[in-house]
Amino acid sequence: MNFTMTENGFTTETEFGVLEISGDDNYGFRPYQLLVSSLAVCSGGVLRNVLEKMRMPAENISIEVKDVVRNAQEANRLEKVHLHFIITNSELDEKRMPRVMELTRKSCSMVQSVVDSIEVVETYELIK
Repeated sequence: MNFTMTENGFTTETEFGVLEISGDDNYGFRPYQLLVSSLAVCSGGVLRNVLEKMRMPAENISIEVKDVVRNAQEANRLEKVHLHFIITNSELDEKRMPRVMELTRKSCSMVQSVVDSIEVVETYELIK
């Protein structure tokens, strides 16, 4: 990936199109938004795979970012992200969900990359 400076941030070409990144959300995605998105979508994809391997495939997974805590005293660093998964599956065994969530957390490369610097809280609700 190569990034090119623009008047209001940076841009990169991807196979899916141009990605605009800026500290001003009028001109593109803010870096912290991309980090939060990476945590959410990586976790969601791993969650889907774990459920499939446990023979409880999800009909749908929605991810709500309930809380993002940033520390203005330390370069506005990201300190906490709360991800809430809404899982639709009529065949889901609720007793197996603690193990599902444990495996999801352990297997998500993005969460594991920030494990010692950002608190990632993961909750879920089931819709049958």
